[in-house]
Amino acid sequence: MKVRLLTVGNKMPSWVQSGFNEYYKRIQPMLSTEIVELAAAKRAKNPSDSNLAQYREQEGQTILAAHATAGREQLWVLDVKGKMLSTEGLADKLADAMQQGDDIALVIGGADGVSQEVLAKADVKWSLSALTLPHPLVRVVLMEQLYRAMSINHNHPYHRGN
Repeated sequence: MKVRLLTVGNKMPSWVQSGFNEYYKRIQPMLSTEIVELAAAKRAKNPSDSNLAQYREQEGQTILAAHATAGREQLWVLDVKGKMLSTEGLADKLADAMQQGDDIALVIGGADGVSQEVLAKADVKWSLSALTLPHPLVRVVLMEQLYRAMSINHNHPYHRGN
């Protein structure tokens, strides 16, 4: 199984790269992971609501085009209105996908969220938290949680939850 992180935006601060890279290296023996950075829509200085919808739509087309390049791949989208999972619940979902032989494209949308079209095509809508998190931090938290979930599935001592 392979997980591709489809992320809108690039040029992350060094602390993000450092944190992300730490968990990226750790997870590779358990789960092949790739990050695909997608260009964010060019934004106006003072965007209107219609501009925001256009940005989501443009970025959504980029996300769906990147997803279309893969074969059998579930589309998991991070969305504030998505279902919250415990780490153990995430471990179970990953194990199920592995059992089915599916790869996963995990989407971190742009600053204005993801388009309705992307949400409509999502196999899983997942919320990391009820809190609003900055997108750079989401990359680090997401990789850590993927690593933690896979450590559960591989009986690795990293996760010491109850």
